[in-house]
Amino acid sequence: MDVTMKAQKLDTIRVEKPWGVDRLPPPFDARTGGRVGEIWFRPAQSNPLLVKYIFTSERLSIQVHPDDRQAQARGLPAGKEECWYILDAEPDAVLGIGTLRALGERELADTARSGAIEALMEWHPVRANMFFHIPPGTVHAIGAGVTLVEIQQNVDVTYRLYDYGRPRELHLADGTAVAKAAPMSRDLCRQVDIAESALLLDSRHLVVAHLNANDLSPLADARDGAMIVPLSGTVAADGVTAQAGECLWTEDVATIEAGAGARFLAGWHKP
Repeated sequence: MDVTMKAQKLDTIRVEKPWGVDRLPPPFDARTGGRVGEIWFRPAQSNPLLVKYIFTSERLSIQVHPDDRQAQARGLPAGKEECWYILDAEPDAVLGIGTLRALGERELADTARSGAIEALMEWHPVRANMFFHIPPGTVHAIGAGVTLVEIQQNVDVTYRLYDYGRPRELHLADGTAVAKAAPMSRDLCRQVDIAESALLLDSRHLVVAHLNANDLSPLADARDGAMIVPLSGTVAADGVTAQAGECLWTEDVATIEAGAGARFLAGWHKP
C-alpha cells in the first residue's frame, strides 16, 4: 500500500473452526474447503480494533474475556471488549449472554466442570439487525445458525469455560477469576432501525455507529480514523471502495462517501 494513502481495503483471512459452516452465505464465495467459522480483516499491527464475520453451525464455547487491568496482570497488552451486529439468524437461534443468576468464582468453576453451566446461561432469542455489547467479564456464547459482524479490541485473549465436550483446552482458573457471572443488563442489547443512522455504542474502548447513506453525522467524533464495514451498497474512503463482505480502514472519515442505498457500520477506538 502507498503509505501516503489515508484508506485501505483490508485483506481477509478465513479461519476454520469446529463450529463453522460448510458453505458461506452471500456475498462470500460459498465454497469453503473446510468448516469456516470466521473471516478476519487483517488490520495494521498497531490498529487497536479488529473486525470479523462469524458464521456458526453449532454453539461456540462458553467463554469470557478480561479487562485491561486483568489482562495486563497476566502479561497481555490489553483486555478484550467486543460487540456484535446480527446479519442473519435461523428461527431458533440464540445468544448466550450472562447467567440466569449471579455465580461466584467457585460455583462458576464447578458448573463449568460438570456442564451445568449450559443450563445456567441466559439464552436470548436473536434476529437480524440486533446489536449486542459484550463488556469484559461477561460470560457469553454465540449459538448455532447465526451470522454476525464482530468489532473488538485487537487482542487475542479468550478464556474458555465450557466447550460441550470438544477436545479443546479450557481456561478455568483465569476464566473464573475475571468473570462477572450475572444476568445480562438490558442496556447491552438493542434492535437497530436500518433506515436511520445512530450511535450504537460509546464505551470505554469502543465507539460503533450504524450509518445510512443519507446521514453520516455520527462519524463526527471519529477523529483518529475508523473501521468501515459495508452492509449494503458501496462505501468509499479516499477513493478506495468496498462493498458487503469487505472492510476498509480510513484515517480520515471526512473522505467517506456512501452510495445511494448504502448502509455500513463504523467502529473506532476511544483514546
